[in-house]
Amino acid sequence: MAIRFHAILAALTLALTTALPTAAHAQYWQCVAFARETTGVAIRGNANTWWGQAEGRYDRGHAPKPGAILAFKSAPGMRAGHVAVVSKIVSDREVLLDHANWSRPGGIEHGVRAVDVSPEGDWSQVRVWYASLGDLGTRTNPTYGFIYPGDAPAAEPREDRAPLLSQDVIQLAMLESR
Repeated sequence: MAIRFHAILAALTLALTTALPTAAHAQYWQCVAFARETTGVAIRGNANTWWGQAEGRYDRGHAPKPGAILAFKSAPGMRAGHVAVVSKIVSDREVLLDHANWSRPGGIEHGVRAVDVSPEGDWSQVRVWYASLGDLGTRTNPTYGFIYPGDAPAAEPREDRAPLLSQDVIQLAMLESR
């Protein structure tokens, strides 16, 4: 009887702690949730699908702009792709990015250096700062280009922000309880 009581108590405690929708406890972010929350872009799914999903909904291009999302292709070590938000233009071949889940799992980084290393200067290949190296990462990352959030579906992302954030917090709590 005591074992069953403790099992029920543990399950109840887990249920209550995972249901708390407070961003203050959020320590683990995926890049897509971070980019969605930061820009208001109403795209879901793996990062490597964002470029295609943006077609016809958001402007896209190969020139960085503050607030634009740099969409990375799938690559070894990054099979679901990656998305990052341009926070500042440093030069025509260098920007600073804000993103999540890059240098450490679930971590958020601001002002991360990214350099265009593509032969054509079209941002199709970049190298990105990697914290544990204290320098640009050793691999070249293929990208699709930039998604420009602009004013495209203004009301739509605002309406679904709370459930997305709550879902992310629930996933975080589940990870932390392991």
